[in-house]
Amino acid sequence: MTEQTPDAPGTPDAVTPEKPPVYTAAKPNLTPSADELRARIPGWGADLDRKDRPAVPREQSLPTGAHWDFPERQPETWPRERSVEHRFLTPVFGTAQPLQGLAGALRRLAYERWSEGRAAHWLTLLAADRVDVLEHTVRSFATPRPDNPLTETGIASELHHHPVSARHGRVDTVHQAVDPVVNGAPWVLGGLAAVLAVRALVRAARR
Repeated sequence: MTEQTPDAPGTPDAVTPEKPPVYTAAKPNLTPSADELRARIPGWGADLDRKDRPAVPREQSLPTGAHWDFPERQPETWPRERSVEHRFLTPVFGTAQPLQGLAGALRRLAYERWSEGRAAHWLTLLAADRVDVLEHTVRSFATPRPDNPLTETGIASELHHHPVSARHGRVDTVHQAVDPVVNGAPWVLGGLAAVLAVRALVRAARR
C-alpha cells in the first residue's frame, strides 16, 4: 500500500496505528474492551456488579413482613372498567369517579371492546372526556351557580393580560386564531340552540 500524505488534495490521510485502514479485511476490531472503557471513562461499568444495582433487591425474593402473598381484594360495589390485557381487576382501585351518563357508557365500551394498543380505545376515551364536559355543563344550569363561559373559558382574561405582546415570538401563532373559536363556539351554538328551543316552546304554547 502506497502511503499518501495528508497534504495532497482529495486524498485520504496517511495510514497510521491511530488511523487504521477501513473497509478492508485488515480492519481491526474498533470496539473497545470493558477495561479500556473503564480506564477512559470515570465510573463506566459501575452497575456491572449485581450487588451495586439499585434494582437488584426488587429482583430478589426478600422478606417483606407482609402476612399475605396476595393482598386482600377490595370489594367491587359496582362493575369497574378493566383493560382486556388484565386477567382480573387490581386488588385496589379508585372509587372517586364512578362511571355515569353517556360519558361513562363510552368509557366502559372503550375498555370492554378494544385493547390499550388500539387507537380506537384512546379515541373513545377522548370522546368520553368531551361528552363528560358537556354533561357537566348542562347539569350546572340546574344549580344555583351555573358555569360562566366568560370566566371559565379564559376569554375575558384575554383583554387584560397583554393579549398582543404575550403572543409575540411563539410557535403556535397560527393556532392562536383558532383558540377563541374553539373555546367560544360551543357556548354560542349552545346559546342559539337554547333560544330556538325556547321560541319553539312558546309557539307551541300559543297554539
